[in-house]
Amino acid sequence: MQIVQTVFGVFHHFELARELDRRGHLRRVYSTWPWTRLKREGLPHEKVETFPWLHVPEYLAGRAPVNLTWLTDHLGYANALAFDRWTESKLSKTIHQNKIDALIGISGSSLRAGALIQRSGGLFICDRGSTHQRFQEQMLADEFRRWGVDTPPSDPRDTRREEAIYQEADAITVPSTMAARSFVEMGVPAEKLHVIPYGVRLESFQPTAEPPPDTFDVLFAGAVGLRKGVPYLLEAFAQLRHPHKRLRIVGAIQEDIRFVLPRLPMANVELLGTISQPELARLMSQSHVLTLPSIEEGLALVQAQAMACGCPVLCSTNTGGEDLFTDGVEGFIVPIRDPAALADRLQRLADNPSLQLSMRSAALQRVRSIGGWTEYGDRWERLLTRLLIPKQTAYPVQNPTL
Repeated sequence: MQIVQTVFGVFHHFELARELDRRGHLRRVYSTWPWTRLKREGLPHEKVETFPWLHVPEYLAGRAPVNLTWLTDHLGYANALAFDRWTESKLSKTIHQNKIDALIGISGSSLRAGALIQRSGGLFICDRGSTHQRFQEQMLADEFRRWGVDTPPSDPRDTRREEAIYQEADAITVPSTMAARSFVEMGVPAEKLHVIPYGVRLESFQPTAEPPPDTFDVLFAGAVGLRKGVPYLLEAFAQLRHPHKRLRIVGAIQEDIRFVLPRLPMANVELLGTISQPELARLMSQSHVLTLPSIEEGLALVQAQAMACGCPVLCSTNTGGEDLFTDGVEGFIVPIRDPAALADRLQRLADNPSLQLSMRSAALQRVRSIGGWTEYGDRWERLLTRLLIPKQTAYPVQNPTL
């Protein structure tokens, strides 16, 4: 098989690219990050091509000390269009000499390039790391209204483009059952969807310490915003009864929650900002529970990472947690927007050291069965093989060698 990938930045696509390359399937990965950033991903330079001219300014505008959403929205949409045309041009120069069996494009990319691959007899697969774009938009718009935030949760042009890609793609891959359900709810045929959960770098995340016996340490890791349900976590933590409790929040504060935080209880809460992966692994090992009450996402990687460190997970139903662990065994799964349920599960853990130990042990045992990125690559290889068989029958090789 000869596969190409398109991705905005990195995400999990370079994990997939390494797995495809190891199996001899990767022709090229096209990204919007510069090579100076991508060279650390471990792929040969000749397998990576970059179009960073709009994504880098968008990234820098997003990190500005003032709100530049009006600029980042325009740059983001312009980047999607320009990257697609650039990729289409690159592929059109080589596709007639070297057949490409499939293009795997991160959602929002490759509407034109995917159509080019389809016309040449290949597959166009949309890889969506979250729920259906319109489902996500509706969930976040509702959440923003609840907290009095006026900023639109997404650019409507992005939504229209995403839905056009869903329509045209031969298949859509998502990382969780939750994400797949959102697509079916929005009218996408179930047979077009394929669930491939992410792996975890077990060599990078493993137990390095024990949680202190005389405290109760709660950890949150991710973008600190309304999408991640942070207000409900803060409300729940305020209800928790423990003489030495602590909530450590790791991640960058998002613009949508910046003016909401002053209204929320912050006693015994530490905002740590962004930290390195080794430091995150250390905190996971030393925490009694990782809490992730997200309103919407596909499959949060931090859940499996925490489990690999022996840290139980308390998540919402909308995090993909149901595909990782069993409620009440390796952690707890509660409804979204339910601080009372979050507080109840936190209290159960805080009051019961033996439950903490059993969940730590179960989490470690479970994560080993999830597997690393090699298993993720194996699942992709099986899916591609299954999807390409009927395609190869419909488009037989011209002038085969006898």
